[in-house]
Amino acid sequence: MQLRDLLANPALGLRLLHAGSAPDALDRPVRWVYTTDLIDPARYLSGGELVISGLVWRREPADSERFVAAVAGAGAVALAAGEAVFHGIPDDLVAACRRHDLALLAVPEEVSFAAVTELVVGALTAARGDRLALTLGRQRRLLSAVAGGLGLDELAAEVSMTTGVVIRVLSATGRAVVAGPIPLAGAELDAAVTTFLTAHRLPAVVPGAERSVFPVGPSSEERVTSWFVLADGDCTRWDSEVGDTVGELVAITALDRARRGEGHRLAREIAEDAIALVAEGSAGRPETAVRLRQAGLDPDAPLVVAVAGFGAAERAETARSVLVDAAAHVGPPAVGLHDGLAVALLPAGPPDAPSDAVLATALQRLAPGVGPDRLTVGVSRPATLEALSGALQEARHARDLASRGPGPVHVVTGAEVTSHVALLAAVPDEVRRAFAVRVLEPVLDYDARTGAGLRETLQAFLDCSGSWSRAAQQLHLHVNTVRYRIGRVEELTGRNLAELPDRVDVYLALRSL
Repeated sequence: MQLRDLLANPALGLRLLHAGSAPDALDRPVRWVYTTDLIDPARYLSGGELVISGLVWRREPADSERFVAAVAGAGAVALAAGEAVFHGIPDDLVAACRRHDLALLAVPEEVSFAAVTELVVGALTAARGDRLALTLGRQRRLLSAVAGGLGLDELAAEVSMTTGVVIRVLSATGRAVVAGPIPLAGAELDAAVTTFLTAHRLPAVVPGAERSVFPVGPSSEERVTSWFVLADGDCTRWDSEVGDTVGELVAITALDRARRGEGHRLAREIAEDAIALVAEGSAGRPETAVRLRQAGLDPDAPLVVAVAGFGAAERAETARSVLVDAAAHVGPPAVGLHDGLAVALLPAGPPDAPSDAVLATALQRLAPGVGPDRLTVGVSRPATLEALSGALQEARHARDLASRGPGPVHVVTGAEVTSHVALLAAVPDEVRRAFAVRVLEPVLDYDARTGAGLRETLQAFLDCSGSWSRAAQQLHLHVNTVRYRIGRVEELTGRNLAELPDRVDVYLALRSL
């Protein structure tokens, strides 16, 4: 209801004493009506009210200034002042309304405040009923469209056509779930994602852009794993019809996302079976290829392994969700958890858009929302099915290097991994295992029988570049104990660890296990 409607009602006989300076002052909507005779009713007003007063509070002309300042400052639409007490409206009240640009209506003595209140409340109730009926009708149409098989992209296009607002649905890594008529890219995409991840309250408007961001799903979910709706225009300036329609699309998007999540459960089981086979060195077995095909991957094409994790072990599930979303930029991935880390098997990608570069770009978009618990990621070089276990080791090593790097999100690719790790990753798994067994099998068997700790001592000795004292310090052993154990390793393997070729053989065999 507008002020103009009140003035036009002949039964009330209201007179306009001051309309306000804005050209559309009489078109301002009345949100509610509040009757008071308090001289400072500001605490009871929230904005948009028609304030009705019998002016009982006025004892002297200065009181008008105090009252009007409080009402105007609280955002009231207008003041309807009764003429009964003063048989008219005091000039000081009219002057105060003009100073504060508050619309002023005079209520005749014979008109009760109840009649004005009844008219406003009745009109507002009818309008709300109409809006509710419209909203329910729109919701039914949207839900019927979903039930009829309309996809989320088609539904977003229909809402865009209805409202004139371009709609996109994006993930926290910038993946376009619904791309819209023109996909967003570059700085515009980064700005939208950053706003979603960092805004104190949502919905929010993207700084420097006429776009609004709406969260999809429960507020309890971490934003780095969530979706958001990006709508062209400033939502704070939309009319209620557009805002309600976009809000209903956001709710349906949340339902669609939940439905897709249910479908991902089976895919996850298949992915984790494939990852477990790769981790145990069985990438070349037929069942691994079968599992990869079931997960949507081509086992005959080069694949890449990515390993991701946060500093806190309890956030492994968050790391998996992040990796699922980021890997989807490349193609259908197989993602699961293994040894407390998120692991993804994904296509290698074309030469002009290799998967490691695409993955790194997507993950870096999360940096503004990651917080103090850093996300570190390692990505292997492309590998054949037979060398996939080595690629997993390479990705793990790359992730270890990433944990020493700077920034909230750090990604290390296979190209940055030391040469011997890359060499071993490229060797078929069976060959690596056979080499490791041939060199170290006597040591492993001896440890299994006696628990002597020869492998652990050998690892420390080589990591310390053959220094007896540093190895002893690292293992908290006497230096003579280290000398004895290394001598026993040399006897069992037939290798002289003082000689570089033998030391290299043993070192590579350890890395191949």
